[in-house]
Amino acid sequence: MNADLEEQEDELLALESIFGSEEFVRNESKSAGEIRVSVELPADFKVALKEGETLRQYEISFLTALVLTFDLPEDYPSCSPPSFTLTCSWLTYTQLAALSAQLGDLYQATGGAVVLFSWVQFLREDSLKFLDIHSLLELPSDGHSIPEDKPNAATSHPCDSDLTSLTIQSDLNSESNADQQMSAKEEGALPSSSSALNPDEQGAASPPDSKDDPLPALSLTPSQALMSQILIHNAAQKRRAFASTVFDCGVCFTGWLGSDCVQLLECEHIFCQGCLGEFCKVQITEGNVRGLTCPQTGCTSAPTPAQVKRLVGEELFSRYDRLLLQSTLDCMPDVVYCPRLSCGSPVILDKSSNAALCSVCSFAFCAACRKTYHGTGDCQRRKLTHVALPGACVDLPQSQEGMKALWDDYTHGSKERQRLLESRYGRDTLRSSLETGLSDQWVSNNSKACPHCFWRIQKISGCNAMRCGHCGQLFCWGCLDPLFKHGYGHFQGGSCSNSFAT
Repeated sequence: MNADLEEQEDELLALESIFGSEEFVRNESKSAGEIRVSVELPADFKVALKEGETLRQYEISFLTALVLTFDLPEDYPSCSPPSFTLTCSWLTYTQLAALSAQLGDLYQATGGAVVLFSWVQFLREDSLKFLDIHSLLELPSDGHSIPEDKPNAATSHPCDSDLTSLTIQSDLNSESNADQQMSAKEEGALPSSSSALNPDEQGAASPPDSKDDPLPALSLTPSQALMSQILIHNAAQKRRAFASTVFDCGVCFTGWLGSDCVQLLECEHIFCQGCLGEFCKVQITEGNVRGLTCPQTGCTSAPTPAQVKRLVGEELFSRYDRLLLQSTLDCMPDVVYCPRLSCGSPVILDKSSNAALCSVCSFAFCAACRKTYHGTGDCQRRKLTHVALPGACVDLPQSQEGMKALWDDYTHGSKERQRLLESRYGRDTLRSSLETGLSDQWVSNNSKACPHCFWRIQKISGCNAMRCGHCGQLFCWGCLDPLFKHGYGHFQGGSCSNSFAT
């Protein structure tokens, strides 16, 4: 192995140790590979796209990578530079050509030394300054023509199913870079998928067929597709960077990886999942969904429903969702509830009349007295308010599930929530009728009536031979038949034979 090949091998091994597998891919069959270079952006960097008279600007922290594909000739680095292809989705043909020429100058400056790492450092740290791009990158708008005095300019950013890109392929051994570019095109070095424009062509390149378009339903223009690609990439990289960074929780003040934290979108305050999850669970259990805001003192931002669902689980989120809807309806002065026991659906009032029509059960009622609509005559209640009334304003739910949900809401809710429910259903109803109804339902489900005196009896353990504690009657728990003297023979044969334990 000669000295050049040894240096090539050492350089490729060094690149493998410096860059991860997502940044550097080596072609094992020859001295070649691909390096994805993420350009370092200054603070408050923006990408802009002009659409007609509107200039839309987006703050970006990560741009899609520059792709440097290289092939090392046998006499590299002593005599020949690498042959390479430079691909980028957000630079023009002119800018790529300028970067390509600068890479050639960097090789010449090394005096025959390895240069790939220096190229990567230049592209990462200095490429924007070299192209005079500082805090704003303006993407070319669709239909922007190529100036005649700039024959190497490429102003199209076509949408490709794999990578929207412009490509410059360079062989720095040639005497004329422009001649080499033309030769590369003639020999097919610039494939059609890269869509690099011929310098003589005018206007923007047309997008590919709809079957190859990754977003055909959106009908995006090429520039819009490029902006979408940049925004999606930026969001993904920000999530990745967040997950690998350590943050101090605003509640327990312990350092946690971002993957174990939640950042509220409005205020950007960060809390560990354990603290924020426990905070959310307490608020939802107490029925205080309006108090489910940022734990930071004085901050009124709130976690999104998706964040709440991940923190508390399906069961508590179902309660949160129901209470949030109920709380929202309660704050609306033009919403009442259908008085039918089998319905209870919210109904929007017409301010010009007390007439209300339930959209679920089609029941027409008076919004003031909650009775069947009686026309425009006088009513027991002239005006509907949300102030607590002596009696119940709304009938209790008819189903067992509805009664349980209401009782759970009332007993576990905050004082404000309890006052609101008392004003809607009536305090006496909630504290007596509802509790009694649930108790009666429990007794009905968990006890049986004595066949002699009909006293309710609950079986705790033992066999099915039961004696009523009220009248002394002996009977079978399974079939409720009375057991007279020597009645234990009832358990010998028949359907109750296996239910008697000695």
